[in-house]
Amino acid sequence: MTGTNDTSDGRAGADRSGLWLPILIIVLCCGVEICLQVAARADLAPRLRATTFENGAFWAGLLWRWQPNYELQPYTMFLSYGFLHGGIMHLAVNMITLWSLSLGVLDRVRPSGFAVLYFGAMIGGGAAYAVLTTTPAPMVGASGALFGLAGGLLAWDYVDRSTRKDALRPVARTVGILILLNVVMWWALDGHLAWQAHLGGFVAGWILALLINPHPLVPDLDDNG
Repeated sequence: MTGTNDTSDGRAGADRSGLWLPILIIVLCCGVEICLQVAARADLAPRLRATTFENGAFWAGLLWRWQPNYELQPYTMFLSYGFLHGGIMHLAVNMITLWSLSLGVLDRVRPSGFAVLYFGAMIGGGAAYAVLTTTPAPMVGASGALFGLAGGLLAWDYVDRSTRKDALRPVARTVGILILLNVVMWWALDGHLAWQAHLGGFVAGWILALLINPHPLVPDLDDNG
């Protein structure tokens, strides 16, 4: 057997050429935030952030009785909210997390699978927020999609460990850490945390990962003979 980067059947080895997709997402998210920061600091368009959030953030009320600003807003917000952030720190934490998780995800799937997982989790996060939130406040940020990537990685780890009949305790421990992280963040942010999107993104990511690539990871061996 010769070495390969094909990950569609669960074999080890990432096609790092697929990193163009998370890089593109990072560039788009950073570009939006930079434009909003410059507009505010240079006094070019002081209301640009507010206007952008009014039209691009996730507003749960739009799925019930609120009047949208444009006809497709109740649908486009399921994706647009993931490219908006509440400031530089919010953006930085999410983009660093995106980059670190992307490396593991692209070990298992091609860019098309990454896109389905990432944006599917983003939609799942928005749906969970719409159902579970008790506040009319808007929701922004890529963290729903990021929890989807984490859910996907844990789903694959579960499959790998089950196949090898290894202990599943590390998977359960990681899930517990993620829950604890959300509790701490919710407390630190005085309740201003879209945990609903994190939950929905995680569940969607776990399910989608197993639909995209249900195979356990098989070490790829080089035959030098």
